[in-house]
Amino acid sequence: MANKKIYFASDFHLGVPDHKTSLVREKRVVAWLDSIKHDASDIYLVGDVFDFWFEYKSTVPKGFVRLLGKLAELSDSGIIIHFFTGNHDMWAFDYLTEEIGAKMYREPIEIDLNGKKLMIGHGDGLGPADHGYKFIKKVFANKLCQWLFARLHPNLSFGVAHYFSKKSRIATGTSDEKFLGNEKEWLVIYCKEVLQKRHIDYFIFGHRHLPLDIQLKDNSRYINLGEWIHYNTYGVFDGEKLELKKFEGV
Repeated sequence: MANKKIYFASDFHLGVPDHKTSLVREKRVVAWLDSIKHDASDIYLVGDVFDFWFEYKSTVPKGFVRLLGKLAELSDSGIIIHFFTGNHDMWAFDYLTEEIGAKMYREPIEIDLNGKKLMIGHGDGLGPADHGYKFIKKVFANKLCQWLFARLHPNLSFGVAHYFSKKSRIATGTSDEKFLGNEKEWLVIYCKEVLQKRHIDYFIFGHRHLPLDIQLKDNSRYINLGEWIHYNTYGVFDGEKLELKKFEGV
């Protein structure tokens, strides 16, 4: 679409560390969405939009009405909303598809945009490290485990989930703010492994919580979108190049 751009953001972690603080962040995210709606054709939300999300058959977590309403508005206007599940909101099922028309993804995807090849995903479970999490992810993704969790009353299940959310690294301020170097950054390692098999112009991930723009080869870059507790960063593709930017609004 002429003069239209594609936007990417991740790791809003709405819900932590408390309702008041999260609400301020939610309003900031909505302000950002308002600021880009005039020229956006697609918006990719690349995981951990919510710090916890679980859908029962007829129940979802309360709150987040400003974000959900804004996404519905944008979707109704013709902007395509792409929603990737992250490690904190992997139990999103069909609610967002039905209510706001979002396209849902549970694994990284590869797309071609104006001749550029992009790989997009949350980033959890990729690369050589984090074996403990990879096991836990398999448990959480298991249909039987999901069914068993859904047997708990929401007051109990949401309470347990929120307890552990408050102890997470993003909630406690122990976000990954130190760059480990190209030889130790596991998503950099993963990107280089992929490049040995095929070309990708832009790798776009979240999860790491640190805004990164790393040149892998002359014509290949790894972009980490950062998070919205400290950085308020996002990616934008104008049809020719992809840039990492910071939202300076409220």
